[in-house]
Amino acid sequence: MTDTNSHKIIIRNWLYFNAFMVFCMAIIGAVTRLTESGLSIVEWQPISGALPPLNAAEWERVFALYRETPEYQKINAGMSLDDFKNIFFWEWFHRLWGRLIGIVYALPLFFFWFKGWIPQGYKKPLLGLLILGGLQGVVGYVMVLSGLVDRPSVSHYRLALHLSLAWIVFAALLWTGFSLATITPKDTTFCRRRHGWTAFALLFTTIIWGAFMAGTDAGLISASWPMLHDSQFLPDAAITFFALFSNPEVIHFTHRWIAAITLFLVFVFAWRVKSPWLGGAVVTQFALGIWTALSGVSIHVAATHQAGAFIVTALLLCELYKIRVTAQS
Repeated sequence: MTDTNSHKIIIRNWLYFNAFMVFCMAIIGAVTRLTESGLSIVEWQPISGALPPLNAAEWERVFALYRETPEYQKINAGMSLDDFKNIFFWEWFHRLWGRLIGIVYALPLFFFWFKGWIPQGYKKPLLGLLILGGLQGVVGYVMVLSGLVDRPSVSHYRLALHLSLAWIVFAALLWTGFSLATITPKDTTFCRRRHGWTAFALLFTTIIWGAFMAGTDAGLISASWPMLHDSQFLPDAAITFFALFSNPEVIHFTHRWIAAITLFLVFVFAWRVKSPWLGGAVVTQFALGIWTALSGVSIHVAATHQAGAFIVTALLLCELYKIRVTAQS
């Protein structure tokens, strides 16, 4: 094996590992949201914030800052310090994991750059991924700010942007890694390529509405399926363009049936490209969505549901890359 090939393998595995860290970050972020922990840390300290409070006085200080927020005053008034520590942990861990991703990506990238290991044509994409990761941190900060002024929750639009950017980074890391691997092509046609990318776009749309669900607590609207309210299929609210993005009941209804269309498109695509893993993953993901609703948005089930979205993304992206290799050969 030549040094060039060994360097490609090292960089490819490094990209896959970073994608795995982003996958874990999505799960941690889901738990942070589901436990209502995201607004527990008021300050933004990129360096010193890596450490949690280390003494009683510091815990009292950060708790006093939280007591000034709309979330505490309107929802958690009277919360004890011990309860505060529980929600503080998840937001701190969420931010810490983000810092670790930055270190695990940036330091090896600089090393590869200095050693001349980066293959031709990859410097700009790898640098772009670093910038995207930094932007994700900024978006997270802006998202938190939306819940510290006059409302006890973050903007669901900013939450959707935050999740969408994480998904884009995850997909870009995998796609770049695939390009450094030896991929077995698959027989395909233009029709299959168009089918696959349509399914991919619809999967992304489903994930965005999933973020809207989380940001508006729309998952709690109904604990039945397929009916929205036991015996009622349609929401009580009028399904208008504005309601699609703002009314929790309409958001819940929309997410359900976009997901159903996505299930159909992805499953048929999996059958056409002979990928039982993708087919099984998307069916499991849809079942997890139903279970999330029936469970009243159980933290464990809902976090697994978010993880499933990223798994389906990875498997679908792999099949799309195989098609791309075929088309170029």
